[in-house]
Amino acid sequence: MNRDNALELVKKYNNDESHIRHALAVEATMRYFANKYGGDADVWGVVGLLHDIDWEMTMAEPAKHCNVAPAILRENGVSEEYIRAVQAHGYGICTDVKPESMMERVLFTIDELTGLIITAGLVRPSKSLQDLELKSVKKKWKDKAFARGVNREIIEMGATMMESTIDEVIEGTIMALRPVEKEIGF
Repeated sequence: MNRDNALELVKKYNNDESHIRHALAVEATMRYFANKYGGDADVWGVVGLLHDIDWEMTMAEPAKHCNVAPAILRENGVSEEYIRAVQAHGYGICTDVKPESMMERVLFTIDELTGLIITAGLVRPSKSLQDLELKSVKKKWKDKAFARGVNREIIEMGATMMESTIDEVIEGTIMALRPVEKEIGF
């Protein structure tokens, strides 16, 4: 599946613009880390786009998230590699599919982190990611009231799975999001 088909599919199942922007943010971050870890940026990017394909359908029953997606993806000809990655990003939350490949580990780690970083950028005086630095995100990270819905433990567990530090993952995610800030709502 190519990017255009994936984006079309995401838009078919997600009408809320914030969900589309989230998919684009995760796509950009996946592409960045694919380049860092020697993965296929096109594959990782498409997985990032598709990761929440069933979100709007399952919002009322969060335990079903990542579990409705496989049927949707299979009927649209998406490969099992992509489907497994989509399921693995919900590990410990709504699935028991443990992230194994680096692509799966990165998706698991950065899904919620993108939201925290975007929120941190939006509350800056510049309302931009261009001047957002690690230290600012770390300050917000410690404030449990900030981006309250972001599960920091999942992000920390993911960074460990990636054999990376949380600082490295945050810095990489900031760098990944800067070039797409207009597309993701800035």
